[in-house]
Amino acid sequence: MSADPQPVAELNWFKSSYSGGNATECVEAVFIPSGVLIRDSKRPAHANLAVSAAAWAGFLAGTPHLTPASTAPTA
Repeated sequence: MSADPQPVAELNWFKSSYSGGNATECVEAVFIPSGVLIRDSKRPAHANLAVSAAAWAGFLAGTPHLTPASTAPTA
């Protein structure tokens, strides 16, 4: 896991359906070959969090209520 200002403007980010109901609590993510990038939707130009596919899988293992469509990176 790392905080990294990677060039990500061209990626197709999606907003988490588990983000808060108001506009102040939104998280966006995008699957990349090496794992997942996560960012604050209010500050898309700021650093994002890069998570390896293994770390993402470990996180999801502790959140069994997530749907299968939201769980698998494209790697």
